[in-house]
Amino acid sequence: MATERGSPGLLALLPSLLPSLLPSLLLLLLLSRAGSADRCSWRGSGLSWEPRSRAVEQVHLRCTEGSLQWVYPARALRVLLEPNVGSAQHSTVCIKPASDFQGASIYVERAGQLQLVLSEAQGARPQHVSCFSSPSPQGAALFLQASPQRDISRRTASFQYKLLSNQSAAGPDFQKTALLEAMCRPCNNMELLMAICSSDFVVKGSIRNVSHDSENHMSQVDVSVQKVYRQKNQIFQQEEGGGEWRGPIQTLLQCKVKKGGGDFLFTGNEHFGEAWLGCAPRFKDFILVYQAARERGANPCEFELN
Repeated sequence: MATERGSPGLLALLPSLLPSLLPSLLLLLLLSRAGSADRCSWRGSGLSWEPRSRAVEQVHLRCTEGSLQWVYPARALRVLLEPNVGSAQHSTVCIKPASDFQGASIYVERAGQLQLVLSEAQGARPQHVSCFSSPSPQGAALFLQASPQRDISRRTASFQYKLLSNQSAAGPDFQKTALLEAMCRPCNNMELLMAICSSDFVVKGSIRNVSHDSENHMSQVDVSVQKVYRQKNQIFQQEEGGGEWRGPIQTLLQCKVKKGGGDFLFTGNEHFGEAWLGCAPRFKDFILVYQAARERGANPCEFELN
């Protein structure tokens, strides 16, 4: 028959082709895995787009925090922040631009309209953090519009983002406090007991100095640390040569933090690599609260007192 005398089919040739195809297949598999594994951050360039194309590139990020770097911004970029964390409700989005932010402005989509979140001029202030309520509990859609430019000099629109949930302070997600809800009041006993269990950092120390930044509406508390009970990253470090432990803690200017004597228990969470102040009672007051709760069996976690 003609089919029997013809060239062998693809299936018949596959065993002989596999040795030459295997490196390419493995490379494609590794690339596909790399692309699907990292959905927290994105890096791209406007130079890779077709010059005459009017298409808006779509970027999907499925993390509660990450970063985006857009070099040589051109035309527009649509970024969908869609946290892949089940049914968690994220109602606040915060964006912190990099120190070299240039070349674009950032908008948020609301009911088919674009609202300015961060202009190119604001992005030039690296300490500026923009927070806004998410249009949807499932995330937010950002629209990056490239600024007009005459030359091809390098510009980079780069920022970090974080999605936060505004939960009740008495609930299990107390640590998910938004930047806009910094503790500007004394914590009650339950909030304090939850803070030592769930905060990103818990340290005992004293206040060395407090500096205020009226332009960015922030204050920084420089802490001399006696004991680090817990810290997520190395914000509190020992000075070279075996010196004392120190570290900075940020808070809002409206909290009106002042330098005071004595030892405190500083707790709080980290946002964009910075420590933000939560509950900060005097250490002797904390001891009384914790010991009373422990005697009643009402302490939510064990805490090392020595």
